[in-house]
Amino acid sequence: MTINKSPRVLLFCISAIIIFSALASYVQSSAGKVRVTEITIPTQNGQWLKADLYKPFTATSENPAPMVVVIPGFQRSKETLSNLSIELSRRGIVVISIDPYAQGGSSSSFSTRAATTEGYGMFAVVDYAYETNNLNYIDKTRIGATGHSAGGLAAIRGATYFGKEAKKNGTVSKLHSVFVSGFIYRGFAKKDLQPVSSNIGISYALYDEGAYRNKLKHGDLRLAPEALRIINSSINDKKNHINEITIGKYYGNSTEKNLRVVYNEKVLHPFQPYNREVMANQLMYFEQVFDLKNTLSNNNQIWYWKEICTSISFIVSLIMLIPLTHLMLNIPFFERIKKPIPNILPKPEGKGKILFWILFAISALVAAFTFIPMSELSKTLFVEASSRKQTWFFPQRMNNAIMLWAILNGVVSLIIFYTSYRLFGKKNGVLFDMLGLRIKRSELLRTFLLAIMIFAIYYILLFTIYFLFHVDYRIFFIGIRIFRPVMLLLLVLYAPLFFIFFLSNSLRVNGAMRFSNDLQWKTLFFHGLATSIGLLLIICIQYVTFFKTGTVFWTDGWLYVNLLFGVVPMIFFLPFFHNYFFQMTGTVYLGPMITCLVFIMSLLSNTVCYIPI
Repeated sequence: MTINKSPRVLLFCISAIIIFSALASYVQSSAGKVRVTEITIPTQNGQWLKADLYKPFTATSENPAPMVVVIPGFQRSKETLSNLSIELSRRGIVVISIDPYAQGGSSSSFSTRAATTEGYGMFAVVDYAYETNNLNYIDKTRIGATGHSAGGLAAIRGATYFGKEAKKNGTVSKLHSVFVSGFIYRGFAKKDLQPVSSNIGISYALYDEGAYRNKLKHGDLRLAPEALRIINSSINDKKNHINEITIGKYYGNSTEKNLRVVYNEKVLHPFQPYNREVMANQLMYFEQVFDLKNTLSNNNQIWYWKEICTSISFIVSLIMLIPLTHLMLNIPFFERIKKPIPNILPKPEGKGKILFWILFAISALVAAFTFIPMSELSKTLFVEASSRKQTWFFPQRMNNAIMLWAILNGVVSLIIFYTSYRLFGKKNGVLFDMLGLRIKRSELLRTFLLAIMIFAIYYILLFTIYFLFHVDYRIFFIGIRIFRPVMLLLLVLYAPLFFIFFLSNSLRVNGAMRFSNDLQWKTLFFHGLATSIGLLLIICIQYVTFFKTGTVFWTDGWLYVNLLFGVVPMIFFLPFFHNYFFQMTGTVYLGPMITCLVFIMSLLSNTVCYIPI
């Protein structure tokens, strides 16, 4: 990309982001038929919930509509289930989609079992909706809740909680119906179901990776004791209790609050919320229990158009970093950091080639075999966060595991780089000036200031887009979202440690494996594969084992492995960006500084965070 083309490319990128964000907003509002606004709900103990309120214009005080609280699961924010919120609100249902406690924009909780004891905040939302006169467009006799994974646990715990409350007070349950997605191994014991006076729907992935925890150790619910207890809880006469479930059959009666249904779709756990069949089944359930008439067909779905639009915005926003940096480097203050691109490295031959592939294999194996141990180590080093207690000491439970893995692999890569250079490269024509490491202190400071400015401009644009259209950049559950100011403090805490990995990757691409001045896509693809192959190997081992045996290879650590679906794409594309920034400056520093700030803030704002209130 030439400097002369940078303004046009940047303008194109910004225009594309605005256009596709506007289209995403248009879909989200059901073509203007639903008002979507962000609200903050104060809850117990000084806690608070951030939520999106989807209010169809058909919901009025004269024509009150049913309401559903949507509860994302562990590691998820309200945006990750916007597809469900869109489809429910299109059908005239008011939706309040929450950021669970300690996730997104919501506060932490004083409870270490927030999903169980507080419904991730759903209990407070139901209480508020039921008691307040403000939401006069809601039919308080038809309040429901639904959630995926840990959000599903929150939903069924809500049915138990409000059932107990109703029996104690001699009233009806505030929670008319719940739908539990992707969760069944807890919350379905006889003692949990006995107080329930709500309709219950279940959707469980046939290929759920967590099914090893179920009584029968698999995801087929036809004979599952947990699912049978759900169905039989609606049948008063024990003589009529069933021994095998007909998937998709409705048992009981919605008007008597004992309707039950079980779905068992052929899908994996993390992708369950984004499956059209799963969506259709859930829509059918709420239409049934709320007795909705003349609604849209369950297969009439538009949510995926929003996903397409935000995916394009996601990709274009990252591409935008390149022309934006080109332009910033024209400013005289930053222009001084530009250097000629160092001479290419001599291509390894003979023993050098053998050494190259040996080091490649070592790096991949270290990456693969250290991720789970580092995940386990994080539980020991960061006890408060791992125990879901409020803390300022590295308060992000899942990111702590990734951070330890990144530090270890970054250090190993730097050691391999230095050892290779000293023992082989230096003796075979590789000069220090070819590595892109030489830089003055003042130039390094200017490079850092430039990275800060690029980061600031990138996120200012994102906040502007969110303010105008109430959407962010995301591909399903992989998102770049707005953040609370306190996250900047966490960025200062986490980014320096993650930077070790990002710098080592830039060195690997530009200082150890740069055998041509202008790396081609084929070579960059190889670099991306080299960077991510270790983690890809973990995913392969996990799912090859799963499909062969029905049980994942890593059971206790399966959530950490699922986390890699969002991490691997980021790591794969790092070399592409690092090479582009290297071509601009002639050094290895700017690329990892920018990518570390942008990508780590994305990680920080999309994970559980137990910051003290």
